[in-house]
Amino acid sequence: MISLPTSADVIAAHDQALAEPPVAAETTDLAGCIAANHFHNRSLWAQEDLARRTLAVDAEIVANKRAIDRHNQARNDAVERIDEFLLGALRLVDPETLASPLPRSTVQGGVRLNSETAGSMLDRISILGLKIAAMREQTLRGDVDDAHRRLCTERLQQLTQQRTDLGHCYDELLADARAGRAYFKVYRQFKMYNDPRLNPALVAEST
Repeated sequence: MISLPTSADVIAAHDQALAEPPVAAETTDLAGCIAANHFHNRSLWAQEDLARRTLAVDAEIVANKRAIDRHNQARNDAVERIDEFLLGALRLVDPETLASPLPRSTVQGGVRLNSETAGSMLDRISILGLKIAAMREQTLRGDVDDAHRRLCTERLQQLTQQRTDLGHCYDELLADARAGRAYFKVYRQFKMYNDPRLNPALVAEST
């Protein structure tokens, strides 16, 4: 039986990481890719907050935007690698084509194709973990009134339920993939704005 991380495993790892200073992870294995995705989502969150400052000078906001683009690219790269590791472990693709632009599926006809990949589910679980942590902080603030804390407590419960539900969907997808009832693919994100060959504004600058 293939041992793959359950949603409970991933959520526990995400929450543990949020309890410690952020550390970049190596993407040499599945656990590393999951950790790297979470790290870049966490870094994105921090940069998005900074980019919305109203008193910062323009150069600082530009630097925030550049950092956002870098972390978003790395976050999506990690999602693709997660899917590659999972598909390889589940033997759903030809291993020789796994890292190619179009990995060749080994799934026979009649099996349900899941529109969302397992990696993208884990990415969303990571983001929900960040929302939960941030909302929990709001419920503990001493500089706001009770109405603010009650509202944030309600939202915290909703976010926690969303993460639990999404975790169940991830677990079911892996179970169905093992049983031959469903499969998913690697979808290349092609972030064109980060590619100087594809971003029209960068092409214009170069000419």
